Amino acid sequence: MVKKISIQGYEGSFHQLAARLFFGKKVTVIPCDTFKEAVRGASNSKESDGGVMAIENSIAGSILPNYNLLHKSSLKIAGEIYLQIRQNLLVNQGVKLEDIREVHSHTMALQQCYEFLDKYKWKLVETDDTALSAQHIHQHKSKHIAAIASKLAAELYGLEVMAPNIHTMKNNYTRFLMLQKEDRAVPVENADKASVTFHTNYSRGSLARVLAKIAEGGVNLSKLQSFPIPGTDFKYAFHADMEFDTVEQFNNVMEEIRPLTEAVKIYGIYKRGLWK
Repeated sequence: MVKKISIQGYEGSFHQLAARLFFGKKVTVIPCDTFKEAVRGASNSKESDGGVMAIENSIAGSILPNYNLLHKSSLKIAGEIYLQIRQNLLVNQGVKLEDIREVHSHTMALQQCYEFLDKYKWKLVETDDTALSAQHIHQHKSKHIAAIASKLAAELYGLEVMAPNIHTMKNNYTRFLMLQKEDRAVPVENADKASVTFHTNYSRGSLARVLAKIAEGGVNLSKLQSFPIPGTDFKYAFHADMEFDTVEQFNNVMEEIRPLTEAVKIYGIYKRGLWK
């Protein structure tokens, strides 16, 4: 059965590429304009089988609003993908380098490629999405406009890769979460990672006591992200990514930290993602 997955962005986006790597090339994506719409779609069983959402980037850091979207939803993390963001200069077939007058792409993609772009006197035009830029030059058969987007976008829209891998920082990875509705989530075989959120009573040393229990249990805390609790006076919750050898080991640690917290929520227990 072909899965239908909600993504932020359009066909040819890096979200679609992440969905293909996790669910298979035959996955059908449901494009959404915003992360909020993607989470809403992923939460609707009649509309989709789940969703894909970027959560952090190795250069830009955490996408804090997405932690809040995850917290408010009933979605569970079923897995993750670390995808290397490779930007490419795309043109319509037959267009030559000297024909280009403008380059269109998302502002972040343009910024990632300034070292390459600075070699030319092209007009840089910011758009809402990398893949949408590729779709635009395809639909309008542009002869003087190039786009910066993925090779998947070039494949889907019949574009030529004029210059591959034009991004300045080669070690640029985005972590994508694979999301499913809670009633569809099934135990992941050989799971070795979990994502949890918690908050304490904010007394002196309360956070340190929680972290000590995690360490004593032999669980590796691979990420600790604080974010404000809406409606409070500068009180914070903590998102924790934990890596372990067995689920039993993780469960034991959770039993140890529950009495030390005021609230705990497990977003998902899954396998550590591969770096693609």
